[in-house]
Amino acid sequence: MSKKTVKQIAPFLILLGVAVAAIFVSPSASFDPASVLGDDGTPKYVYNSGDIAWMLVSCAFVFLMTPALAFFYGGMVGRKNVLSTMIKSTVSAGIISVLWIVVQFSLCFGKSINGVIGDPRTFLFFKDVMNGEPWSLAATIPLPLFAFFQLMFAIITPGLVVGAVAERIRFSSYTLFIVLFGVLVYAPLAHMAWHPEGLMFKWGVLDFAGGTVVHISAGMAALAGAIVLKPRKTIGAHGPANIPYVLIGTGLLWFGWFGFNAGSAVGAGSLGVYAFATTNTAAAAAGLSWMFLDIIRGKKPSVLGFCIGAVVGLVAITPAAGFVGVPQALFIGFIAAIISNVVAEFLKSKTKLDDPLDVFACHGLGGITGMLLTGVFGSKTVNSVVVDGQFLIQLKGMALAVAYSFVVSFIIFKFINFLIPMRVSEQEEEEGLDATQHDEKYVQGTLLVHNNGVVEERPVESMK
Repeated sequence: MSKKTVKQIAPFLILLGVAVAAIFVSPSASFDPASVLGDDGTPKYVYNSGDIAWMLVSCAFVFLMTPALAFFYGGMVGRKNVLSTMIKSTVSAGIISVLWIVVQFSLCFGKSINGVIGDPRTFLFFKDVMNGEPWSLAATIPLPLFAFFQLMFAIITPGLVVGAVAERIRFSSYTLFIVLFGVLVYAPLAHMAWHPEGLMFKWGVLDFAGGTVVHISAGMAALAGAIVLKPRKTIGAHGPANIPYVLIGTGLLWFGWFGFNAGSAVGAGSLGVYAFATTNTAAAAAGLSWMFLDIIRGKKPSVLGFCIGAVVGLVAITPAAGFVGVPQALFIGFIAAIISNVVAEFLKSKTKLDDPLDVFACHGLGGITGMLLTGVFGSKTVNSVVVDGQFLIQLKGMALAVAYSFVVSFIIFKFINFLIPMRVSEQEEEEGLDATQHDEKYVQGTLLVHNNGVVEERPVESMK
């Protein structure tokens, strides 16, 4: 059997092995209605139907963000790389969903090992999840609902990194990155930040919905990936393929982010309302801030500018959503967009770093800004967990998240590059990844063309 054949069948065989192993998992992983009843026939756990309803909706909201991200990214790359960019974000839903059931949920929320990682045996193959005791910080909803809500965060995080390595990375290499990143970067950070026994949680670091776990980790991984893969051969040769896609993606991301942040209150209460309000306010302020700064620079107000700015505001408010007031959220969005805009412009014009969709500037720095400003504007009147000296605690947690996610992600990219060359060939890059990686082609639309008196319908892509 050739090496090429082995590479082709290896992913299928791995999935087959996982699927077969699942057959032999103890039935205790399945839901047994009787298991949630006490000896006297009354429920062991008291749930809140309103909280359950809101969290189910929030799960759906957050899942929507993954295809929304695909539209957001896909619209900004060149036309010959639209599909390859979109599938790299979307395939995370498949890979992480399986990985989560098998072991990742255990690594994130299983019994703590020194406050850094969960014991993989705790919920292996979802053992004791479907009929388990509610999560200690989400006592009003069933454990499986909490688990699937958290899954949605784990899905979108590696999808964010795609924008920094777009138009030059092999699909096979990126799928391997998703697995290793999910286990070695996302899981430890989620455990440290959100598990009651986690290292950063015990320090008192506040991360309401994923400033460290999602955005700093993705932003630093993006930086590492851009460094390892090096610049594209034809930077700036092709404009955005479909700006309406970007606008659609932005709207769906904004919509989904209400579940992302307000859902992180883990209940249908006043804290969720606060998070909902701060989320919308920061996004609005940041979209305007980015667009107006472009105008000051002599540019015209653009769809892309407002869309990118709004996403930066959503990123920045994520760690702070349930800890700051609405007026402070306005400032967080405003300043975060300025910082990300200036840094993105600097990296493009003054450095050789090729981060095509500014993932580091928008998600990495947006997350860092939000984490630090949580320490500045966090209020005990909004949330009693805020303490004096919160800024220094946030700074400590931010430093750990930045260093850990960058170093480990850099090692992951280097390791994969050693096993499988991550970059496509120059010829493949020139032809486009849609055709060379997926044997598919994005056609933006058709035009009616008059040819010697005959009206022909031709794809826009074929027009010069």
